[in-house]
Amino acid sequence: MRLTQQANYSVRILMYCAAKREEFAKVSEIARVYDISEYHLFKILPILVSNGFITTHRGRNGGLKLAKEPKDITLGEIIRAAEENFHLADCFDEGSYDCPLLSMCDFNHALNDALEAFLKALDKYTLADLTQKEGDMRNLLHIEDPKASAKPVLN
Repeated sequence: MRLTQQANYSVRILMYCAAKREEFAKVSEIARVYDISEYHLFKILPILVSNGFITTHRGRNGGLKLAKEPKDITLGEIIRAAEENFHLADCFDEGSYDCPLLSMCDFNHALNDALEAFLKALDKYTLADLTQKEGDMRNLLHIEDPKASAKPVLN
């Protein structure tokens, strides 16, 4: 099984937002860090918003933020939301394949079992699990520490 670019980018966007927890993430930053076009990211954002993973805030100081704690978002949830279909073989597509065995074939059953096991395995991992090494992630993603860039207060 191979995940689509949309699922891959969805996970990456959420990982970036998790690493930038207290700040708004900008689409332009995410695109630059992952070398992904902003156009692709803007196509994925409605999926992430409608599934309650992120919130968006307009304006100069706006951007993206996680709508939930990283520990409350499973990898399985993200993949289910981002993948458009899980048809592992042509016979899953109704009307597009006329197999004489379709009515009694256990191949579909076996593939469904495999898919369920795959998603169940992904449900064991949360966004927090993927981003535990937040300090290292912030460095790898070139995210500055907001405290380090704060201007000192003059008396």
